[in-house]
Amino acid sequence: MTVLQEKTYQPFTEESVLVYLEQKGFIKDRKEADCKEVGDGNLNYVFIVRDNTTDRSIVVKQALPYAKVVGESWPLSLDRARIERQALQEAAKHVPHLVPEVYDYDDTFAITVMEDLSDYVILRKGLIEGNRYVNLAEHIGRYLAETLFHSSDEALGPVEKKKLARQFVNPDLCDITEKLVFTDPYFNAESNSYAETLEETVNELWQDDALLFEVAKLKKQFLTEGEALLHGDLHTGSVFVTSGETKVIDPEFAFFGPAGFDAGAFLANLTLNFIAQQERSSEGDRQEISAYLLEAIEQTWAVFEQRYRELLKEHAVEERYKSDEYADYIVKKIWQDTLGFAGCKTIRRIIGLAHVEDIDGIEDDESRLRAQKRAIETGRHLIFNRQQWQSPSDWTAYLKELVQP
Repeated sequence: MTVLQEKTYQPFTEESVLVYLEQKGFIKDRKEADCKEVGDGNLNYVFIVRDNTTDRSIVVKQALPYAKVVGESWPLSLDRARIERQALQEAAKHVPHLVPEVYDYDDTFAITVMEDLSDYVILRKGLIEGNRYVNLAEHIGRYLAETLFHSSDEALGPVEKKKLARQFVNPDLCDITEKLVFTDPYFNAESNSYAETLEETVNELWQDDALLFEVAKLKKQFLTEGEALLHGDLHTGSVFVTSGETKVIDPEFAFFGPAGFDAGAFLANLTLNFIAQQERSSEGDRQEISAYLLEAIEQTWAVFEQRYRELLKEHAVEERYKSDEYADYIVKKIWQDTLGFAGCKTIRRIIGLAHVEDIDGIEDDESRLRAQKRAIETGRHLIFNRQQWQSPSDWTAYLKELVQP
């Protein structure tokens, strides 16, 4: 019995992927195709399939009914595959050059067939190696502005916005974010993972009532503010790059939330790489790499802000949204939220369940500890100063001072 005839969910294998693609007409003969499962994430299978008769390759991504990193004891809804696919399709309406093309999907099998990005590299890996991508800030700033604006009340009006929001109710993956970003890192949760040498620093953070109060307010925003359709997990592992191109992938955490969350996640990851590079780079390279990262933080926001203001003026559904005063108001709110969410994202990557290779991969114990402490302190400053820092230059000035000998 073939995969398509059964029509019930089952995890694909390299063999059954080829059967499926042959029956769907993506490949002519599965015996003339190669398939390899390459998924290194926590939640899904990812297969790369190459048709040797045409030399064409595609990707098949399948959601699993549980978190792969944990196992069947952590069940997850397969509906996240639909959410991811529809989030890519929504983004493609406005920035088609910045997301992979979706070719096909099957909600029964929780799979999406899409463009192969094997010629790209994961941004996180490229940044760890000290590479610089000249169009990155322009592309991500544009992606943020277009996706956030076009899913907002200002662009759609309240009725159409609510209709769209119904498609992106994502409780399972929101629950993961709520716990791993806003809850678990701030008490002695079982999911936390950090070095023993950080014990004193972590305990101080847990006893900081003022910080815990600010994080609680940010969590409340995450839980209740449905301002725009978010990617939901926009870190540097969710961005593929070449020397001149950028693709945002993996929006399976997509939902309607506070508009500053995606920008905060991305800029937090640039910040983590900046902190790591102080320990990773040779003295000769450090200055250039650091300057690039600081410029990327500032330029990403500048591109976002300029384009968001343009979109309000050109496409807002009500005249009152087109005024400079309203643009000032909404951009300021998104900026303050970006800072706060970036702080939470920075802290969770040191204390919580899922770390980043930028810092964890630092080989020298003393250097790694120094980077971890700097990251936690940076997260605190981002959270506490979100209403005081007026522009990205305040952020980058802090980072420069942070790493001064």
